[in-house]
Amino acid sequence: MKRLLTLLFVLFPLAASAQEGTVRYDHAVQYHFEVPERIPAEWRDQIPSSNVGSLMLLFNESASLMIPAPKPEEEEELTDMELRSQVLATRLRMGSSSRSDHETLLGSYVSFEDGSASETVEFMSRTFLIQSTQPSFAWKLPGEQSEFLGYTVQKATAMQDSTVIEAWFTPEIPVSTGPGLFGGLPGLILVASVDDGHETFSATEVSLGDLEEGAMTAPEDGQKVTREEYEEIVAEKLEELAMRRRSRGDRR
Repeated sequence: MKRLLTLLFVLFPLAASAQEGTVRYDHAVQYHFEVPERIPAEWRDQIPSSNVGSLMLLFNESASLMIPAPKPEEEEELTDMELRSQVLATRLRMGSSSRSDHETLLGSYVSFEDGSASETVEFMSRTFLIQSTQPSFAWKLPGEQSEFLGYTVQKATAMQDSTVIEAWFTPEIPVSTGPGLFGGLPGLILVASVDDGHETFSATEVSLGDLEEGAMTAPEDGQKVTREEYEEIVAEKLEELAMRRRSRGDRR
């Protein structure tokens, strides 16, 4: 597998410079909040189990930029039950001490030239611009192949800070990038799964071609923090929530 990965990287530069375009991904993060038993079954069945959205990845030979995807002009109207269930889910998220119930990825930017990276993340109604470098993933290729959106894709796996990552990339689009900060493979990542589906990215549309001038602008919105500073903020706020939950439990 190491020889295969090396060979793919040797061939990669031959076509990479001519590749640019966009990819639309469905992005889902599983909720971890607890649904109280007092809530009727018909309500429990309607409460969404994950935070679902659409993201757009723009890429060229020098950088990648992921932003929220444009919403369809005509969206399906939600029923009263669906609207109430979403409101209930929001309230349950607010009382949860699970990180994924409070954190929403809004976008990311990676420079292929110097390895710098930034993520725009919403956490507890605050927007942060996390400035760091692109992670280095120790990818392994088990040799599995499949087809996705008409492209031949290969499976890759990695372990990053106790997080298990599975990705499917296509060498047919030889750009070493993917959704979020994922990258480092000799091809575009079309599908990624974190911790057995806790978080997933799945491409729904790929469009190759020249990008509009100025489309690859790095994000600037949000409170600028380093990765270490952001992790400290998250840990502090989640501990506060956990203490409140314990306090309410003691009073009961």
